Amino acid sequence: MKPETKFYAEIKKYFNKFSLIRLENLSLAGTPDLLVYNNSRHFFTIELKVTRSKKISFSPHQIAFHVRHPENTFILVKSLASREVKLYEGKDILLLAARGLSLEPCCSGLEACRLKLESLGA
Repeated sequence: MKPETKFYAEIKKYFNKFSLIRLENLSLAGTPDLLVYNNSRHFFTIELKVTRSKKISFSPHQIAFHVRHPENTFILVKSLASREVKLYEGKDILLLAARGLSLEPCCSGLEACRLKLESLGA
């Protein structure tokens, strides 16, 4: 099983109060991995990334999506080296692509990330 698939399984189990829709979109490159609906009736997207280093790889299509849609889009990154999970806002994708995990996240840790996403639209 690929690392990102394992990460999704972990997220699915931990974010069990959300409606998570896994998007497998081959016709529109760059579409985020998850469409999410929280208890406040708020939709947002999450791009899942797993990295072995501090660098995070994005396709040009993923960057274009987040540049075009800077609000209600998020990037959730798991570092295999440190086992940390960090959440970034989609509007920060260019900085994230340049700086990697040295960029300050909007929150760290699964619990903090879940609480941040639960609060959207409240």
